[in-house]
Amino acid sequence: MNPGIIYLVGTSGHPNFGDEFIAAAWLKYLAVARPDADVWLDSPQPGMAQVLFEGLHPRLRVTNTLWRLVHENAELPADEAAKNIRERVTGLGTPAYDLGLLKMREAESLHLIGGGYVNETWPHHAGLVVGMRAVGEMTGAKLFATGQGLMPVLSPAPAETPLFRGFTYARARDEASAAAHGLEVGLDDAFLGIEEELSRTEAAPGLYVCIQSDMADPGRLESAVELARAEIERATSQGIAAYYVEAIPGFDRTAYERLADLIPEERFVPFVHVWNHGLPLSDQQTWVTSRFHLHLLAAAAGARGIAVGMKKGYYDVKHESVTALGSGWPLALDEGRPAMPAQAGPLAANLPALLARKRAEAETLYPAQPGVPAQPASSAAKLFNLARSGVSRRGRG
Repeated sequence: MNPGIIYLVGTSGHPNFGDEFIAAAWLKYLAVARPDADVWLDSPQPGMAQVLFEGLHPRLRVTNTLWRLVHENAELPADEAAKNIRERVTGLGTPAYDLGLLKMREAESLHLIGGGYVNETWPHHAGLVVGMRAVGEMTGAKLFATGQGLMPVLSPAPAETPLFRGFTYARARDEASAAAHGLEVGLDDAFLGIEEELSRTEAAPGLYVCIQSDMADPGRLESAVELARAEIERATSQGIAAYYVEAIPGFDRTAYERLADLIPEERFVPFVHVWNHGLPLSDQQTWVTSRFHLHLLAAAAGARGIAVGMKKGYYDVKHESVTALGSGWPLALDEGRPAMPAQAGPLAANLPALLARKRAEAETLYPAQPGVPAQPASSAAKLFNLARSGVSRRGRG
């Protein structure tokens, strides 16, 4: 086991703003805390991930070893898939995998970074945990899981239970996921990157919209678009400009095309712009969005909004985890059309404490190595002091 290798496993490279944001947050943290470590990211789309994360860590390498193994066994019964994955990881035997699996054995830790991708929606993804556990049992590598969204719960139970048996550290990001797998509740991994994102860009005041067309219950796209249309028309009648933000290319364009008569193309903010220049964030905004991480980041900036649930048992759990933290956003389900809240919830005011809590988790898992300069004091403390003194954050990007 090489003490210099950190192995991350995440669903990066789609691109999907939330998943990419989480991976980037960990890479940026490690670039400061562990700049001399070799960091391997195991991703289902390593080519695109390499482009997205170029330069975020000086020793980043990207592969798809574990994801390829999981996908290869995706159609098999859970017990058979788990057996095959474990046997391949421990027994080797094919040049198609051996070099990648041998590299995994050199890791000091294997870390399933956050997101909502190990659950009944994609039950074969439980094989990621099986493979990680097999490596840990062989080499003694530490196993981490952070910010996990595990609903809807795997049914039947995964082939190897409990799901995170043998993990050094495992946290869920919502109460339902924690209860289902006997974990403590932590925070979504996006909290590791929120502080920087809030300072990346200036955002014009206005109404911001993002409605997905993927992973939606029957009829939800139509009703969500109608809700967004009503809010856009209301904003326009008040002289407020409306913008459309793309979190996943293509899947978020469908709803925009149905709203293009109200939002001109020059106010469409594509994923590439968001990734390169930052998500437009301000406490001078209102939002209508089905995307979980747009809800989280916009509420953290002090924006008001309406969260739109697109798939029951999955997206409603995600959004409710943010409302539980104080976003103040109502959740629109089925045909419901809740009113835009008159004021922001307490999430933005409580943000410094949440950032400090997530930073403490990262420092516990990856303490800076001897000889690595200490990181500058987090500006979370400055935000906390501003909040206490009542200084307005209005208009900050």
